[in-house]
Amino acid sequence: MTKAKPTAWSLGLAVLIVFPLIVTNPAWTSIGVLTLMFMACTTSWNMFSGYSGYVSLGSAIFFGSGAYTMALVSTHAHMAGGAALFWLIPVAGLVAMVIAVPVGAIALRVRRHTFVVITIALFFVFQLLAINASFTGGAAGIYIPLINWGASYYNVPFYYVALGMVIFATLLSAAVRRSRFGLQLLAIRDDEDRALGLGVRVTAVKLTGFVMSAFTLGMAGGLYCMLQGQIYPQFVFDPTFDITVALMAFLGGFGTLLGPLLGGLILEASQQYLTESFSNGSLYLILFGVLFLLVILFMPQGIVVAVSQWWNGRAQRRELAATTDPAAVGANT
Repeated sequence: MTKAKPTAWSLGLAVLIVFPLIVTNPAWTSIGVLTLMFMACTTSWNMFSGYSGYVSLGSAIFFGSGAYTMALVSTHAHMAGGAALFWLIPVAGLVAMVIAVPVGAIALRVRRHTFVVITIALFFVFQLLAINASFTGGAAGIYIPLINWGASYYNVPFYYVALGMVIFATLLSAAVRRSRFGLQLLAIRDDEDRALGLGVRVTAVKLTGFVMSAFTLGMAGGLYCMLQGQIYPQFVFDPTFDITVALMAFLGGFGTLLGPLLGGLILEASQQYLTESFSNGSLYLILFGVLFLLVILFMPQGIVVAVSQWWNGRAQRRELAATTDPAAVGANT
């Protein structure tokens, strides 16, 4: 399997690259954009929460901050709608990182279980601020400059920008995991007090990981704002976004590299498809819940971990069968 991994990653990337070239239906490419966006967000979220064990339910803070950065800068700078707006996406990520510094400094003063509660509380602070502040447009939202692209082509640039975000988040997550910094995060996840005793600067490491994870989330928010052409606080500061990102990571494999990508691909694509197919009722919600429930019941550690354990067990059984085979034993003697 080790030799097959680079080939599998290359094949998956190739499929994603050619997808909008083969599937030209705007409805499907729209699903592709949103799926890639959630894959990037989940991977970035997992880079901190999965490696450190600190489950954050406030990731929509940075997603919404990135969206409002895109909206406010583009409108106040009187930018024309078009590809030039893509240059604001990294700016949205940087603003999210700046906001993550005080948010992390407050939330990370406590341990894991209390950390979850504080991130939820901070999220609602930002949501209420977006609804009631005058500079955000309040509940009326903000419209950004109109992009005059054809319907058949409209989603394609967003798709490839979202794919670039997925590649960036994955490479960054892999680099962190293999670095000394990543080992410190994993040590905090395993035993924070012992890591502190071994000389790990626990507070600084946690805050750094928290701030780093906010960058891709902010960029995704900026891309979402540009894709929609308008934003409302209840949609970009949405509590279901926090829960969805966490569920995607747990579904695919919490703390793994491939798990968040797989979880985002399965859950977001299936959710969008079920929404399109059963938009007249709540049946898609039932089907979506049943799908997730089945995975949790039969693969509680996530798809990646379950498949890895099955594969390793299969290999061990084959080795055991080979060593206990009478013919093999006679040949060896």
